[in-house]
Amino acid sequence: MLHPLPLVVFSHLRWDFVYQRPQHLLTRLAARRRVLFIEEPVHEALPARWDRHEPAAGVTVCRPRTPLHSPGFCEEQLAILPGMVRDLVQKEGAEHAVAWMYTPLALPLLGALRPQVTVYDCMDELSLFHAAPPELLPREAALLRRADLVFTGGPSLYAAKQRLHPNIHCFPSSVDAAHFRQEAPEPADQAALVGPKLGFFGVIDERLDLELVDALAAAHPDWQIIMIGPVVKIDPATLPRRPNIHYLGQRSYGELPGYLRGWDVALLPFARNDATRFISPTKTLEYMAVELPIVSTPIADVAGPYHNIVHLGGSPAEFIAACEAAMQAPPAERARRALAMRQVLARTSWDATARAMERLLDAAIARRAGAAVPTAAHAS
Repeated sequence: MLHPLPLVVFSHLRWDFVYQRPQHLLTRLAARRRVLFIEEPVHEALPARWDRHEPAAGVTVCRPRTPLHSPGFCEEQLAILPGMVRDLVQKEGAEHAVAWMYTPLALPLLGALRPQVTVYDCMDELSLFHAAPPELLPREAALLRRADLVFTGGPSLYAAKQRLHPNIHCFPSSVDAAHFRQEAPEPADQAALVGPKLGFFGVIDERLDLELVDALAAAHPDWQIIMIGPVVKIDPATLPRRPNIHYLGQRSYGELPGYLRGWDVALLPFARNDATRFISPTKTLEYMAVELPIVSTPIADVAGPYHNIVHLGGSPAEFIAACEAAMQAPPAERARRALAMRQVLARTSWDATARAMERLLDAAIARRAGAAVPTAAHAS
């Protein structure tokens, strides 16, 4: 049996942010190997130190606190962080580890770790996000040259990256269907709202089409538009404000099933811009788990695989019409779409995805060690 090397993860997302791909995968991988999850630094006037906590069995979140104000894995922070990382992995007994990268910006820190194997889980095209640092693309190119194994978070991102690495595999976002199917009471802040409820949960940022949300609320003032999630990288003052638009803030992963069960329609109101060109929203399958009617703009990784399930509308007028069609769909059409949702979910789960990734990881470790390589299957 292959030795379960620990994972040292470098992430641009904080563990206690929206619960998504990294948390789903790493909590499952931690059943067999330790996980050190290294976040971006935060400022503190005291001497540099680590904050550590264990949010899940086998997972230790490590947040560096440094006296520098510069954000992220930037050049200024990289003058301090290598020594901190070296000390951390020594104290944690993780000198011989797998480096698991969510951000290429942390690539210079691998010199402090000297990993046995390097994995790049490319869940987004970060270079297309607002205010992406110019060094991101050259560091990603260097990471792709160094990585032993690359995963992508959706089919469109895989198509864009597949020629850049010889060992790259597509693992779209999956779902813990049982979590969302559990019986849960509707939270009081939503239960008090009267009328049809159309909802979204996720990060509220430049990827959302806020003009479309505003038009939807204006067209149907009797509909309650529920927006759950943190507002990031955009000015909250730019959010559309109407009596029937409700910004409920970030809610925990455990609270989401209760909100979903109170909705009539689930929304994917994404803008079609550079930041959404390659996104594969985790929430698509989470909405399907409770068989809600779903309305989306035609982003590639929703419109392509799920065009027979999801109602689609590109312009505000088309999106509004798609919501009306979803609300008014006859029982036979709702049943057809619900059956198609169940068929999609029967083919995937985060458990199966994590197992398939780990088989590929074990194969990469074996190759590095010169051992026999086990057969590894992967998701399509």
